[in-house]
Amino acid sequence: MKIHEYQGKEILRKYNVPTPLGGVAFSVDEAVKVAQSIGGSSTSLTTGSSTSLTTGSSTSLTTGSSTPFTMWVVKAQIHAGGRGKGGGVKVAKSLDEVRQLASQILGMRLITHQTGPEGKIVKRLLIEQGISIAKELYVGITLDRAKSQNVVMASTEGGVEIEKVAAETPEKILKETVNPSIGFKDFQARKLAFGLGLSGDTLKNAVKFFLALYRAYEESDASLAEINPLVITTDGQVLALDAKMNFDDNALFRHPDILEMRDLDEEEPLEIEASKYNLNYIKLDGNVGCMVNGAGLAMATMDIIKLAGGEPANFLDVGGGANVETVSNGFKIILSDKNVKAVLINIFGGIVRCDRVANGVIEAAKQVNVTLPVVVRLDGTNAKEAREILANSGLNFAVASSFEDAAHKVTQAIKN
Repeated sequence: MKIHEYQGKEILRKYNVPTPLGGVAFSVDEAVKVAQSIGGSSTSLTTGSSTSLTTGSSTSLTTGSSTPFTMWVVKAQIHAGGRGKGGGVKVAKSLDEVRQLASQILGMRLITHQTGPEGKIVKRLLIEQGISIAKELYVGITLDRAKSQNVVMASTEGGVEIEKVAAETPEKILKETVNPSIGFKDFQARKLAFGLGLSGDTLKNAVKFFLALYRAYEESDASLAEINPLVITTDGQVLALDAKMNFDDNALFRHPDILEMRDLDEEEPLEIEASKYNLNYIKLDGNVGCMVNGAGLAMATMDIIKLAGGEPANFLDVGGGANVETVSNGFKIILSDKNVKAVLINIFGGIVRCDRVANGVIEAAKQVNVTLPVVVRLDGTNAKEAREILANSGLNFAVASSFEDAAHKVTQAIKN
């Protein structure tokens, strides 16, 4: 699950991770009120202070710099990066400018490299104090699947796409893997801080920051905590100027407060519908609908569709314990995608029985007017019985004899 930047910062503050002073706004008037609450050039903010801002529907606790500031930052809140390049982050030097920029950004269709050409409508803003920045860095925490350990990454290349840095200058990314039995240790945080070229009080502040960030990541069951940029202020403070946090869906039952942060407006409607039935569904841009059991087989199915000249429209794993209702709901969700021109059902009956899948498909077909070509490949437990069920259903399904045959048949059906 993804959350907004301002929500990520709310979580970080609970773990004493320093962030700029700010608050969320859902209207232009709220944006101005937040800016007024923050104050301006006559207001001095001290790190470690706990200032409460109530903005109608959100309360923000913050720590900031001890240097007076003379500007505010108006930031669009969407689940995508690259907001600044898309025009979603602006600096205001007066309350009138805050109002003007909030009016421009709220309701705009913000297009970035992560939203795709359709963009996202901005429905909320983060208003923050302006920060006097001396240096921009990067720090991120995620799971290194190759090592089965969390990894803390840091780089001097802050404020830019870390994927580009990894591809072009990987030596600029410092990494510390974390042994789960002992956790992230002080010496590792110091090693990263030294590697970033920090010294004196700034180094000490960075070490505290890294340790607090890791604690926030681990205790909230996050799958990603990324601060880009992590900034060093002109007076040596270390602040999370941005905050991106993703969470393990399977652990959200332990964090009802985080689950409440879910913004359904930022999610694909079909993915929301699929989550109601515990289906693993991700919408893609192709035209071949896929229903498969098992994540590995689903990935392989998408690959072989592309090799056959087609484009998968979705990832859908109905799971090993799929029943008639699960398959029926999955089939209806696939058919709800207007881009889908044909459907490939690829099931290997290990735990799930093929006859259950066949009955689920037939049940869904009875409820939904199926006019698209449907190719079915069933193998494994009760595959023979499943083929007989489909053959006697009266429905026009093409049955494939192999994995490769299924991919060719579904792509050929679209061409025809």
